[in-house]
Amino acid sequence: QVQLVESGGGLVQAGGSLRLSCAASGRTFSNYAMGWLRQAPGKEREFVATISWSGATTNYADSVKDRFTISRDNAKNTVYLQVNSLKPEDTAVYYCAAARHPLTMLVSTTWRTGFGSWGQGIQVTVSS
Repeated sequence: QVQLVESGGGLVQAGGSLRLSCAASGRTFSNYAMGWLRQAPGKEREFVATISWSGATTNYADSVKDRFTISRDNAKNTVYLQVNSLKPEDTAVYYCAAARHPLTMLVSTTWRTGFGSWGQGIQVTVSS
């Protein structure tokens, strides 16, 4: 079982930036795709971005494309989400997730069944 711990959230003004980090432990990090999801109050959890096990392939929700960047450092067992040009509608709890199966890329249509491990979530609040 993999353990995931997010950090880097907080309160930021609209237009600002944050870098979210997710440290993983418990299995071979470099074999698994990773992703970020988010859940706003009163809404369902939604897809934000995924990255393949090697980092060569990424996938983004349309709502964050060109503003958010997912990356990973396999030497540090960490995945990142750089969030720029933040909007009030980006306010949510952001979750890091790890794929259930090795060497399997996840995208916006497969993440719901594809992720097997979740972090505890971290709050990002964007003020207008």
